[in-house]
Formats: sequence, structure tokens, C-alpha cells
Amino acid sequence: MTELPDRVVGDARTSDFGWSLLTDLTDIGDRMAGSTGERRGAERVVEAFEAAGLRNAGLDEFEIPGWWRGDSSLSVSGAVERRHENSHEVIALPGTPSGEATAPLVDVGDGTDEEFAAAGEALEGAIAMASSRTPDSHDRWIHRMEKYVAAAERGAVGFVFRNHIEGALPPTGEIGYHNRPGPIPAVGVSKEVGERLARLAEAADGDGDESERGGADRPIVSLDVDCRNEPTTSVNAVAEVGPDTEEAVYLTAHVDAHDVSDGANDNGAGSALVAEVGRLLASVEDDLDTRVRLVTFGSEEIGLWGAYHAAETTPEEEIACVVNLDGACSSRNLRVGTNGFEGMRSTFEAVADAFDAPLTTGETISPHGDQWAFVQEGIPAVMASTTSDQSGRGWGHTHADTLDKLDSRDLREVATLVTAAVYRFATGEVEAEHRSRESIRDAIDEGYVEELKTGGRWPYEE
Repeated sequence: MTELPDRVVGDARTSDFGWSLLTDLTDIGDRMAGSTGERRGAERVVEAFEAAGLRNAGLDEFEIPGWWRGDSSLSVSGAVERRHENSHEVIALPGTPSGEATAPLVDVGDGTDEEFAAAGEALEGAIAMASSRTPDSHDRWIHRMEKYVAAAERGAVGFVFRNHIEGALPPTGEIGYHNRPGPIPAVGVSKEVGERLARLAEAADGDGDESERGGADRPIVSLDVDCRNEPTTSVNAVAEVGPDTEEAVYLTAHVDAHDVSDGANDNGAGSALVAEVGRLLASVEDDLDTRVRLVTFGSEEIGLWGAYHAAETTPEEEIACVVNLDGACSSRNLRVGTNGFEGMRSTFEAVADAFDAPLTTGETISPHGDQWAFVQEGIPAVMASTTSDQSGRGWGHTHADTLDKLDSRDLREVATLVTAAVYRFATGEVEAEHRSRESIRDAIDEGYVEELKTGGRWPYEE
């Protein structure tokens, strides 16, 4: 086995380079796709690439369908009247259109197929509300995009996405239509606001104590969303290390973040790790047999635009494999979604064994994360993240994705493991085999097939 030299391991375990970059990225503030802050974040990454001694560091621009947040509000009328109108109570979901909608509220629980089916005709002309939770019994994660699309296709005129994590924080996130904007206004609300709305809707369905409310009329919800959907530009930050080979191992993350938070774990940490791993690899550059290309993508959060730009402008034969980092600093416990690429899974398992480190893996082909732009073409690609005790996304996509939630020791541990894995890929030890597009298409779980098709994001011809 090609082991990472001890001196590099020691450097990784004592370095402040990555944490310093992460701190600077969170202090930029708003790094929304296409914004000035996103570009400043990418420029800071380029500075880090240059300080690490990497070559060809710079920015790569591309066009995106931009989205800018305005003011939004949610009002409840009926037996209970409330109005929520500041950004810590209700926020628009990127990709939503501007608009207003007033209609009865229908709660579809966790937004499973069964719950949407049970709501039936009641969704026609209603405002649908779904939780951010995926039930433990479900065999795959149900993304908010799928819940939004399901609501719109069943005749809903508005969509409310309620957090399942306590703390009075509304969640944000792209609503997933390939041809933006989506068809109906969509907002996120906190668990606490959502629980109140769910209780009122439950009583209207005959499951609550109607006597306390003087009747059980279904709550009427009014949504008012102000936003802009306009073309703009985004950027990828790029650099290289190792020999000037035609083929390259790609190490990637995304530098953009939702505008409501500092984007610390999602995904300032990933960008910091890319630069830190690049720095560590530069110290053993003469060992590498294959070029390593480092990329922090722009515009992941609104549709993987930076990753698609890289995938579509690079010949497939020049990409040996892709290691994508996203949400990789919530703990020291690494999780790798392998998308069924055996050679990549075995490499991470060998690294975990060598460092006596915890590792979980998943084989399911997932369309969520920048690696998908490569996986769909049959290019070996994985997503590395970390696990935590929080359910689902945890603090991600809320105002609370801040630096204080993270630990520099976790960042160093993950940097050590990822550096060891990429070092093995780039020293020619592991052959990550490409697959045909058809084999990937046929291996995607039926649920994800349905999700991609309903959002207009299915990449294969029928």
C-alpha cells in the first residue's frame, strides 16, 4: 500500500491553514450563487491555492440563472390569526417565483408518496406544507425538491417547507425546477411555526380538540413572496498539483452558500479542505504519478451549475475520478457515498483501516451534490461528508450554519483522511473504472428516477 508519509500526517494534524481559510470564508457573509460574496469567497480560495504553492490558480466564469431574495411573509387567518414576516420566521426558497397565494392549508406530513396520495383532491387549489424530515422507515432521503414538485403537480398553489429541527430557524434550499423559476411560490418556516400550522390543519381534519377553537375551519394561509430570477455569472476556483499529466484526479467542493447563513459546514469547510489537501499534496508532489486538479465550484446550492460547467467543458478521459467534499466538518466520522464505484470505496476503507478511523459508506447513486454531474456520465465520483447526531441536514440551510458549530480538530482529521485517499488515487495504486452512461442510468433507484423526471432534471433520453 502507498502510505502517506508520516511528516505529512504530522503536518495535517497540526496545521491551522484550513481553519484560517474557513474562518475567512464565514466572515465574508453572504456567498449566494452569483453574488459578490460568492466571488469574494472564490477569490479567497485562489489566494489560499497560491499560498499553498499550487500552480495555475485562478477563476473560471460561467453563466447561471441567478436568484435574489426579497421580503416574504406568511399570514394565517381563521380561528387563529398570525403574521410572520421577518427573515428569522419565513424565508423564500431559491428558484421560487415572486407572487401571492391565499388558500386553505393542507399538511402532507413528511411529504412521502403515501402522504401526498392520502391528501388527494384536497391539494387542488390549496397551499401544501411538508416537513424537512425523512421518516426512518423510508429507504432513501426525500429531498425538498421532490416535495415541492409533488405539491405543484397535484394542483397546490403554494408550498410551505417546515423545519423538523427545533430552534425557531426556517430552512432554505433550491426548489429544483431545471427551467427556473418554479410554478408556485415557496417558503420555509421554523419547526415551531410549522407545528402550529400542522396543529390547526389537524384539527380541521377532525383529529384535534375543536371545542377549544370554537370550530375547526381549515386555516387559510396567505403567502407573499418577493424575489428576482435573472441571469448572472458565477465562478469556479481552480488550481493544480502534481505532474502535468493529461488525466487528473479531481478534488472538489462548493464555495457558494445560502444567503441566510455563513455557510460554515455547508460548505466553507469543504472549500477549506480542498485548499488544505492541496497544500499537503504539494509537499509530496514528486511522489504523485497523476495530476490533481482542485476545484471549488460556484452555484452548487441552486442546481450544481459549477460542477456541470466543469464536467461539460472537460473531456471525460481527462478525469480519472472525483472526490467531492460537502458538509465534511460536523464530526471526525467520515461518510462516503460511493455511487457504486467499488475501487473508490475500497480505497477509503483502506485509509480508514490504516488510521483506525470510523467510516460509513453508501452505495446508492444519489443525484444530490456536485459529484452527480460526473456520476451521471459514468465518471467515478464520490461524496465525502461527516456524520453527526443531528437528524437530516441539522443546522445546514439555516441561519445557524456558523463557525461556532465546528471544531478545528475535526477539520484536521478529515484533511488527513482525504489527503491519504487522494494520495493513493494519484500515485496510481487504485484504478477507478469508468462506467457507461447506460449502466448508471439503469442503476438509479426508482424513487430518484421519479424525482429527477418530475423536476425536469433527468439527464437521459428516453
